[in-house]
Amino acid sequence: MNQSKYLTIGALTKYLKYKFDHDEHLQKVYLKGEISNFKEHQTGHMYFSLKDEQSKINAIMFASSAKKLNFHPKNGDKVLVTGRVTVYEITGSYQIYVEDMEEDGIGNLYIAFEKLKKELAKEGLFDQKYKKPIPKIPTKIGIITAPVGAAIKDILSTIHRRFPLCETYLFPCLVQGEFAKEDIAKKIKQADQFHLDCLIVGRGGGSIEDLWPFNEEIVARAIFACQTPIVSAVGHEIDFTIADFVADLRAPTPTGAAEMVVPNRLDLQKMLYQYQIRLQESILKKIHIQKIKLDTLANSFVLKNPSFQYETKKQYIDTLMETLRKDISYRLDMTKNKWDHIKESVIFKTPEVLYQKSQEQLKTALVKLHLLNPLNVLERGYAIPYMENKIITNLQEVKKGDLVSFQMQEGKILSKVVEVKEETYDETRTNL
Repeated sequence: MNQSKYLTIGALTKYLKYKFDHDEHLQKVYLKGEISNFKEHQTGHMYFSLKDEQSKINAIMFASSAKKLNFHPKNGDKVLVTGRVTVYEITGSYQIYVEDMEEDGIGNLYIAFEKLKKELAKEGLFDQKYKKPIPKIPTKIGIITAPVGAAIKDILSTIHRRFPLCETYLFPCLVQGEFAKEDIAKKIKQADQFHLDCLIVGRGGGSIEDLWPFNEEIVARAIFACQTPIVSAVGHEIDFTIADFVADLRAPTPTGAAEMVVPNRLDLQKMLYQYQIRLQESILKKIHIQKIKLDTLANSFVLKNPSFQYETKKQYIDTLMETLRKDISYRLDMTKNKWDHIKESVIFKTPEVLYQKSQEQLKTALVKLHLLNPLNVLERGYAIPYMENKIITNLQEVKKGDLVSFQMQEGKILSKVVEVKEETYDETRTNL
């Protein structure tokens, strides 16, 4: 048997590796797929698989290339990778050495997300002052999500387990796809008419494309306009949507939302038990205090000796009456003395003397007033010059052409000044 024609496994693998490494079509390959079996070594190297509906390929990204990533890969991420394909000799499997990787479709979506987030934040839709408080003990809760799936099951089971007294109202809607955003906004407006204590709006986890309806502007504005407090519960804890920022409260998951909106009945029972104990202690304490007060009053000197209290008050009244009597007597004496003094005065005994004295004082005052009257000089032929209703006291006040009025005893003379001339007292004259 000629064994020289048989190859070893290693030889075949080396040959295949040679073919892979020298094929120019395999030196720069562009692939898209979903990450699975992701592992990150302590050295920084990343080991994972890329898969689609038909096949799977092993991949490795060395730390030098991984440092350039602007995101942290994880299982389930859809990515676009660039690298070279070769054969790993030890296992004999082919794999791709990834040189560059980015999230599939996330670029445009992320840009749209950040743009809308910035616009709505500028309008104030995220402001804390608009956040409505969630009732501590709600009785009616609305749920806006898909009617089937893990999200609605988890929400209902959690609410009924924690607080079975609370009623739940389901508003089924689309949470994924082209028409989901309009349906979500419509159900929010509809639920707002039911006077509920709060609303849970959300869905389970998924890719960014699956969660995108909760990043739409129409949904954000519906949440902001809703008068009912809204808890956003979209995806997992690491997923953030525009709805989370607009809502009154964000929950990490749908189950977390249910836990946040209703109290735990066991905690309520403990709280009520503590209230009961504190109430009993408070009542007993008040009874004890009132009993001490009652005992103090019962043993007081006043209650044991009421007559003493009466005697003290009676004595006080007597003292007041005596003071009042003395005060009245004093005031009567003072009034009588004043009246006696008035009767002895000159006014009452000789009132004509006071009258004559007043007459003389009046005559004297009239004579003085007559002497001081400036118009009396007019009786002796004098006149008082006026100009513009003002008495002229010196020649500097008059100039040629002025109209001067002279007040005489019988009337007035109106003259026009033709000349003003100053002379001595003996020769003073004014040509008019």
